[in-house]
Amino acid sequence: MARILVVDDDRNIRRVLAATLEGTGHRVTEADSAERALELATPGETDVVISDIRMAGMDGFGLLKALKQKSPAVQVIMMTAFGSIPDAVEAMRFGAYDYLPKPFSAEHIRRVVARAMEVKELRAENRRLKAEVELLSEQDVFLTASAASRKLAETAEQVAGSDATVLLTGESGTGKSMLSAYIHSKSPRKNGPFIQVACTTLSEHLLESELFGHVRGAFTGAIKDKPGRLEAAAGGSVLLDEIGDLSPAVQSKLLYFLQEKTFERVGGAATIRVDVRIIAATNQDLEQLVQQKRFREDLYYRLNVIEIHVPALRERPAEIPKLAAYFVERFALRHKRTAMELAPEAQKALTSYSWPGNIRELKNVIERAVVLSRGDSITLSDLPDRLLAGGRSPDQGQTLENIERRHIELVLEQAVTLEEAADMLGINVATLWRKRRKYGLE
Repeated sequence: MARILVVDDDRNIRRVLAATLEGTGHRVTEADSAERALELATPGETDVVISDIRMAGMDGFGLLKALKQKSPAVQVIMMTAFGSIPDAVEAMRFGAYDYLPKPFSAEHIRRVVARAMEVKELRAENRRLKAEVELLSEQDVFLTASAASRKLAETAEQVAGSDATVLLTGESGTGKSMLSAYIHSKSPRKNGPFIQVACTTLSEHLLESELFGHVRGAFTGAIKDKPGRLEAAAGGSVLLDEIGDLSPAVQSKLLYFLQEKTFERVGGAATIRVDVRIIAATNQDLEQLVQQKRFREDLYYRLNVIEIHVPALRERPAEIPKLAAYFVERFALRHKRTAMELAPEAQKALTSYSWPGNIRELKNVIERAVVLSRGDSITLSDLPDRLLAGGRSPDQGQTLENIERRHIELVLEQAVTLEEAADMLGINVATLWRKRRKYGLE
């Protein structure tokens, strides 16, 4: 359905056009002059204007120019008598979509309107895609939002030129995967693949197969040979995310690969050599895991050639407004909302909150607010209750761990499942499970 404005000082022509177009489901408004048409043609509320050229007062040319200034996206179709077709062609030079020579058939006007709507929608989609492309990427915003992040970017650029293994440490959701992608993009391997492997999402045997591949018959369901992620990333980089969760068997095989740059597929005997750079990320204390005999010491030192620590979002509060504004713009586009902004009180609440889930939690909160907001401004009422409580100043005697424990406890009380609680916190379920165990909240 199109919203159409018909403009002609001849009432009979207006009535015939309105009846023809309303018969196909369009919504039609009539105007008997160009001046009245300009009053009715509200930007965003009118899709197509069909206007005569010769009218008393302002003519069709004047209306066309005024409409294009007022609402550039509107499609204007000019009507003209047969003898003045050159005028209509001239009007198209000023931005008219098409013209209708009088007399015209009902089928002709329907086809012209349908094509005009197709062009309008295509242009709107192109504008949306262009806006998305022109937006800074999340990675760019993350690395330019504060002095601390710019320092991270400088360090990443320094290490990018080498093939040394990099270990990224920091809490869940701080942006370690974005930083790893940045390292790859600045490296000589930037034209090669960049592949991420989440070490928490698969069982030991499936993860081993995912990394190193398998041969036919290696296990039930292995109906053909399958290369692993390391082979797929040849010439590029691999991010092993949450590497602290690797099983002892996979740790041993990964250590051998880091030493020799070779491996065998699961169930296979052939030695495969592949050239990839390994970037590892963890939110756990690997040194502590080594002391607890849960992580191989020799693998830890192989991975920790260069360590980059990514600070928690609460340690860099200056980034929150810029990241929040970016997410508002991004999610408004994704959910087809008009341009939105953060109200000052909402921005203050975001900045005051401790963000235990870091950037991932901030992203989830902003998307929720964009979807639930009923206006063009995100206010306090659009934010989760936990942000308003978290915005209050904690007692001076409280430690950061006490604050985090209490916050997780509150979220667990509100959530029905662990998955829901993890989503509210902006962390994965495995991380929430470890924090529950750490704080005795099981």
